[in-house]
Amino acid sequence: MIGLLQRVSEARVVVAETTIGAIGRGLLVLVGVERGDREAQAERLLERLLNYRVFPDAAGKMNLSLREVQGGGLLLVPQFTLAADTNSGNRPSFTPAAPPAEGERLFNYLVERAPTQHALVATGRFGADMKVSLTNDGPVTFWLRVPPC
Repeated sequence: MIGLLQRVSEARVVVAETTIGAIGRGLLVLVGVERGDREAQAERLLERLLNYRVFPDAAGKMNLSLREVQGGGLLLVPQFTLAADTNSGNRPSFTPAAPPAEGERLFNYLVERAPTQHALVATGRFGADMKVSLTNDGPVTFWLRVPPC
């Protein structure tokens, strides 16, 4: 399972001209599900997202995690293109991505688990044509991957 996390001062997801998820300061995470991913990968990715130290402390060093930032939000957005194979040619292959039903199931599992560990969680919608806007803070962007079984 892949998480492309971006530290943001604000972010939102719009579907059909309606905002379906928004946060202020926090993390926008684009989530890709790969073939072979299971609940264990979703749990590990969530743990890493909540504990990854990307926010500045009093000295300006990235020493604080989302859990340590008061009022920090987590916006989870499904993005199957993160699992693309881009190693050859001029067109990506989506063979490494989980089949749509499995990707949706595991993304929804992640979405269900997140509020049990963090108070402020918002989401995009699997399979929807989403417009994602953000103000990247830093910019700070990291690619995290929990390999499939």
